[in-house]
Amino acid sequence: MTADTATGRRSHAAGRVYTSRSAPAPASRAEIARRIARAAGEILITFGLIVLLFALYEVYGKTALVDAHQNTLDKQLTQSWGGSSPSTGTGAPTTPAGLAEPLPGSAFARLYIPVLQKHWVVVEGVTLHDIEFAPGHYPGTALPGQIGNFAVAGHRIPSIFWNLQELQKGQLIVVQTKDEWYVYTVTVNEIVTPTSIEVVAPTPDHVGATPTRAMMTLTTCNPKWADYQRMAVHAVLTKKQPAADGPPVALGS
Repeated sequence: MTADTATGRRSHAAGRVYTSRSAPAPASRAEIARRIARAAGEILITFGLIVLLFALYEVYGKTALVDAHQNTLDKQLTQSWGGSSPSTGTGAPTTPAGLAEPLPGSAFARLYIPVLQKHWVVVEGVTLHDIEFAPGHYPGTALPGQIGNFAVAGHRIPSIFWNLQELQKGQLIVVQTKDEWYVYTVTVNEIVTPTSIEVVAPTPDHVGATPTRAMMTLTTCNPKWADYQRMAVHAVLTKKQPAADGPPVALGS
C-alpha cells in the first residue's frame, strides 16, 4: 500500500466521520409533540395577556374616559343652566312641561341611582356616538316629568349601567333638570329581546295605549359582556319638587 493510498483512505474515512457528526438526528415523535405543545402554550399565554389587557382597559381605561367626558358634560350643563331659562330666550321649541326640546348630542339632565351610588349627565340621542360616554335619551319619548315614557339607554360597562340588575321594584331613580327634581319609583326590571321596542312605548309594553302617567325606562344590554338580550327597568313618577328647594331626600340630603 502506497502512502498516497493510505492517505486517501484516511481522508475518506475522516470525511465519513465529519459527515456523520454534522447531520442532526431526526426528531422523535415525542420531541415533535413537545415542541407543538410548547408553541401552543406560548400562543395561549399571549392570547391570555391580550384578553387581560382588554379587560383592564374596559374596567379602568374606559372608566377614566367616561369620567373625563362626564366632567366635561357636567360643566357644560352647569353653564347652560346658569344662563337663560330653557323655556325662554333660547330659540328652542318648548314642551308642555316647560322644558326645551334638547338638541341632538346635547346634555340636558342629570340622572341619579341612589342604590348604585351612581350619577350621570344625560345627553340627547342613542346613536353609538351619543351614548359612548353617557346615557342617552331616546328621541321622541317623553322628557322628564311629562306624561308618557322618559326612556334612556346606556352601555353595560362598569362606568355606566354595569350593575343595573340591582335596581329592583320599590327603589328610586332621580332626575334633575334646570327647574325641577323628579323622583321615580321602580315598578319592574325585565329581560327582553333586542327587538322589543315596546319597552320604550309611551305606555311601556303596551304599544298604542294612551299614556296616563309619567313613566321612565332605562335600557341596557344583557347579560354583561354580551348583547343578545336587553334589560329594561320601568319606573313611575312619584314625586317632584322645584330645583330651588334643593336635592330631594332620596339623594340623602
